[in-house]
Amino acid sequence: MGTSKIALRPDAEPGHYVYTWVVTARGIFRLAYSDDLVQTSWLSIDSDHARPEKYLGKQGSNSVAVNFDWLNKRATGESEGKPVDLPLKDGIQDVMSIQVEVMLDLRNGNLPKIFRIIDKDQLKAFSYSQEGSAKIKTAIGELDTVIVTSQQAGNNRILRMWFAPSLGYVPVQAERSRNGKLELAMRIKSLNR
Repeated sequence: MGTSKIALRPDAEPGHYVYTWVVTARGIFRLAYSDDLVQTSWLSIDSDHARPEKYLGKQGSNSVAVNFDWLNKRATGESEGKPVDLPLKDGIQDVMSIQVEVMLDLRNGNLPKIFRIIDKDQLKAFSYSQEGSAKIKTAIGELDTVIVTSQQAGNNRILRMWFAPSLGYVPVQAERSRNGKLELAMRIKSLNR
């Protein structure tokens, strides 16, 4: 159906990073999704936690831009033409920085049960739980993984992710389902460091 490319790279300032995810539809799906989805989070790592500074998501003419003003405790910007103005509390993530935060929390053996995430123009609570472990075959070899599930309160959509401890808890597989039916599956194809 498509490919995605995820990249985490250092930013100009030490301890700051840029995390980008590009999703490209393939084949017949390109007719429905002709524009790539590009999401970028600018974040810092402080005391082994991710702290978002800015988020930008764009697909065709739709865009979401959020700035995190930690000094004044506000997240402001614009989501698909609507203003964003939300209060900030420590630990709040954007839809990209949460991925880095979960990897750090797994590495440190301290995955919280609830995360608050700014998604478009709303602050949403998601429950996270560690389901166990599994050995899976991937394009880069057989890997021992830790399985984590995520679900928004009151929503029947579940995201299940497999993280590989031997790779620094990089996610190597993910599946999203609704009412028990698989909607989306991603599998790692390659990893460059």
